[in-house]
Amino acid sequence: MSLYDVYAQYPIELEAASGMELTTTQGEKYLDFYGGHAVISIGHSHPHYLAALTEQLGKIGFYSNVVQNRYQQELSDRLNGYLTGEYALFLCNSGAEANENALKLASFKTGRKKVLAFKGSFHGRTSAAVAATDNPSIVAPVNAGHEVSFVAFGDYDSLKQHLYTAEYCAVIIETIQGVGGLDQPSIEFASQINTLCKETGTLLIADEVQSGFGRSGKFFSFQRFDLEPDFIPVAKGMGNGFPIGGVLIHEKHHAVKGELGTTFGGNYLACRAALAVLDVIEKEGLVENASLLEHHFRAEVERLDIDAQIKGAGLMIGLDFGIPTAPLRKALLEQSHVFVGSSSNPNVVRILPPLNCTKEALSYLLSEIKRLS
Repeated sequence: MSLYDVYAQYPIELEAASGMELTTTQGEKYLDFYGGHAVISIGHSHPHYLAALTEQLGKIGFYSNVVQNRYQQELSDRLNGYLTGEYALFLCNSGAEANENALKLASFKTGRKKVLAFKGSFHGRTSAAVAATDNPSIVAPVNAGHEVSFVAFGDYDSLKQHLYTAEYCAVIIETIQGVGGLDQPSIEFASQINTLCKETGTLLIADEVQSGFGRSGKFFSFQRFDLEPDFIPVAKGMGNGFPIGGVLIHEKHHAVKGELGTTFGGNYLACRAALAVLDVIEKEGLVENASLLEHHFRAEVERLDIDAQIKGAGLMIGLDFGIPTAPLRKALLEQSHVFVGSSSNPNVVRILPPLNCTKEALSYLLSEIKRLS
């Protein structure tokens, strides 16, 4: 029996990883500037992370939410330390689930069913999340029943026209589009979203699945735009590879028993993974490091005279060459032994290293990009 063949894969099998270094079964070494879709936030096999998971596994790895788990409360408290206002935490297993639950909550709380998303968006592959994703090729007929409208970043008139119908439960936004190619709204447009949501009773979902946990140079990317979200979905870098996701829910939205639920979400191992990630981020100053490395990246691109537009922020950053980058990414993999990312914009190279990446590593990557481009 074969695997269900849905992935475009590199002909590489990994056996081990440490920090930014990946080792194949053939003993070849690669540098990881991709982190498996921005998942690896504190580096592979970080010793504090390994110790926390090993210790927890020796006690209890899993039980469902029919019992109390003190690590869930600890995680909620720690995350609220990065926020203005109080948010409750609902834990699940992935980014798609986090967005799905945020959309469901917005509909519950408003009694409305339409959703407004943005062109170039990617919010996941589950039912409502994929309907709010701007890629018709992955939206099955069963998903197409969701009523979702798409507007472009900066199109205030269209945004206002839609929201003033008072039929939309939510606006969902990535303040750095991941799969979409690292596009961002302007500060002015973000402010307009805030205002229109308040005026029309529409709830705001700030999708931090890829951009959260320090990747943008702020703990949450929406904080660079002064957005005031009702719901904040998180995942990817939250567990450094252990499957975990969640939704931070503003305190003005009250929980109803049975409203949401999950079997695996918020289990002991998942919570300990996320808490270990926060420990490392805080002890090693990794949010600040992401911001500093963005400045280094920009300076190196200028110094090396790389003919490309810089997109994104922090260590969710990349280069738009204006021409397809598939040959460059292939050369980086085969000749430089470097993993980088692609996007739905074929002209963009996406760079998503661990947040404890170094200036030296970024300089090496950019020198290889310059040599091969």
